Amino acid sequence: MWRLKIADGGSDPYIYSTNNFVGRQTWEFDPQAGSPQERAEVEEARRNFYDNRYQVKPSGDLLWRMQFLKEKNFKQTIPPVKVEDGEEITYEKSTAALRRAVHFYSALQASDGHWPAENAGPLFFLPPLVMCMYITGHLNTVFPAEHQKEILRYIYYHQNEDGGWGLHIEGHSTMFCTALSYICMRILGEGPDGGQDNACARARKWILDHGGVTHMPSWGKTWLSILGMFEWIGSNPMPPEFWILPSFLPMHPAKMWCYCRMVYMPMSYLYGKRFVGPITPLILQLREELYTQPYHQVNWKKVRHLCAKEDIYYPHPLIQDLLWDSLYIFTEPLLTRWPFNKLVREKALQVTMKHIHYEDENSRYITIGCVEKVLCMLACWAEDPNGDYFKKHIARIPDYIWVAEDGIKMQSFGSQEWDTGFAIQALLASNLTDEIGPTLARGHDFIKKSQVKDNPSGDFESMHRHISKGSWTFSDQDHGWQVSDCTAEGLKCCLLFSIMPPEIVGEKMEPERLYDSVNVLLSLQSKNGGLAAWEPAGAQEWLELLNPTEFFADIVIEHEYVECTASAMQTLVLFKKLYPGHRKKEIENFIKNAAQFLQDIQMPDGSWYGNWGVCFTYGTWFALGGLAAVGKTYNNCLAVRRAVDFLLRAQRDNGGWGESYLSCPKKEYVPLEGNRSNLVHTAWAMMGLIHAGQVERDPTPLHRAAKLIINSQLEDGDFPQQEITGVFMKNCMLHYAAYRNIYPLWALAEYRKHVPLPSTKI
Repeated sequence: MWRLKIADGGSDPYIYSTNNFVGRQTWEFDPQAGSPQERAEVEEARRNFYDNRYQVKPSGDLLWRMQFLKEKNFKQTIPPVKVEDGEEITYEKSTAALRRAVHFYSALQASDGHWPAENAGPLFFLPPLVMCMYITGHLNTVFPAEHQKEILRYIYYHQNEDGGWGLHIEGHSTMFCTALSYICMRILGEGPDGGQDNACARARKWILDHGGVTHMPSWGKTWLSILGMFEWIGSNPMPPEFWILPSFLPMHPAKMWCYCRMVYMPMSYLYGKRFVGPITPLILQLREELYTQPYHQVNWKKVRHLCAKEDIYYPHPLIQDLLWDSLYIFTEPLLTRWPFNKLVREKALQVTMKHIHYEDENSRYITIGCVEKVLCMLACWAEDPNGDYFKKHIARIPDYIWVAEDGIKMQSFGSQEWDTGFAIQALLASNLTDEIGPTLARGHDFIKKSQVKDNPSGDFESMHRHISKGSWTFSDQDHGWQVSDCTAEGLKCCLLFSIMPPEIVGEKMEPERLYDSVNVLLSLQSKNGGLAAWEPAGAQEWLELLNPTEFFADIVIEHEYVECTASAMQTLVLFKKLYPGHRKKEIENFIKNAAQFLQDIQMPDGSWYGNWGVCFTYGTWFALGGLAAVGKTYNNCLAVRRAVDFLLRAQRDNGGWGESYLSCPKKEYVPLEGNRSNLVHTAWAMMGLIHAGQVERDPTPLHRAAKLIINSQLEDGDFPQQEITGVFMKNCMLHYAAYRNIYPLWALAEYRKHVPLPSTKI
């Protein structure tokens, strides 16, 4: 059976940690583990997922939950409650439902204080890792038979009915992920017509019906070129000389959004070297299988700009195609010939690799994320197949692997700190400290141990890095990358704990470390009052015209976000109360400008566009929390009134809220089909309305929402897994498996705390 291990560094000599691996979560397969009954339960979970895979596409993340609940011998002892039609909600019923949720979720806490969870969903994460292991000859050591079996399960279980795979598990089929998934199946031993439910033949038909792999988007062309299934001359240039451009140029790497920079850094290295893996018999077969014409007859120069319409979210403007053509026709022929290949290209490759090693070292070889991880690892292998850099990368692959009832998937990089910050706030809101003191103390300890203690090493500004000392990452301390909203939520938890009895929740964090966090937040505010996520924003907006991807938007430069801004506002208001003398004027200006930013970016319908969650419901909850923290109310603020109107209009017949992920790419509110509600969206909307004082005006919408949440609770205190609720870059969804527990629990806690009960009959 599969087992989740916590804070375990293992015995690999090439792995190291800044805090003894606190927050690390890794899986191992033990063929001897588990009773026959436990194994049967796992198989039943897999079968249930498969049978319902077209109705509920995110996993319930059940395997580790089964393990933890069994290890802790958890039994739900609080009887379930229901609110019948025409019945009032009593304080006792709301308390019982809340306690059931609190006790269940507390039992899922890991020994180091965090809450594990799947953070995956995009279908272009895992196949490149399999390809990388195949190219480097490490496939069977990194992924033994049981791993390969579960990787294939994940691919089979998320194949769409038309035979393709989407950009993410709920998306329509795309050439990018269908081709990657097909190649992955073939690498893992399936024949051209193999796979569960005839998976390979159906996938190949989809690919060929849509023009073959010459219609891959640019990232796909890059991976096929690396694999030896495409010619580099069929890709647009990614010159490593980009890394030696003078800093005064507007398109200098330092001005790029960090994720964009980190993807194209190793990509440009591999492109500059024209790296190609071993041409094996399988690669030659794939060349025959995935093209609509013989491989040697493809006109590579003419396929550079081809892209399947299903993959295009951001169509390239003409100016960008002209830029690519100029580089392709004039620049690359020069840089690949003597003397420029020696004078310029070799130097550019050396500088690029210097940046790769710097980023690897400062993230303990986790890197900033999963796309970058595989590319940096392959670049290190291309530089030296037997070198320590590659071995250190191999040692950190387990940090990205996640196992659930739908198989093995690759995490974005883990959401340990993010989920734990919100879980702690939800539990604190329950006012059940006397029942969950040890849970809170462990959570507090995890948050304190996860704070980043130092800036990146050396002259970090010359390596295009921002300060990180005092921040929190999205995952764990070893990751090292500061994020503004993760920092705000981590700091908020520490401030809340600082006013609680230390004998219950542990010693409070030292003021100097709190000040470090404040410094990070203040450094990330833009002139418009908004807060960037990773690094200060400020590059020219027109650079987005150069977005080289086809399936993402707004990825070239850093932007300001409603969620980051609102999180920081709430935290700094609390900090100012507790530490009124520290940087008083700067914090006051920050809060004033941030509040104005939120009002400036409100949508015409009264909502806010959410950048990291689905979507307008999520953004509106954050914005209302930020505005409420600075004293904006329904009575004194038009933005609050408009937001309340938006939320009340969107409430469904059953009292809940339900928003389709399509809101994110379409940038307009799209309700779930069939008048359905989603409990996470319902919780966000409830808390937004409570922030906006709905209790004083008319609590009925809150009672109706609470009734839905209470009646949806499962026998053990869990809540059902429903539609995907996370997103990044407008067009790609991300499954946060912990959200179904954190937010309904939190909404019930706020409801019980703020809404007078019993309710009227509903």
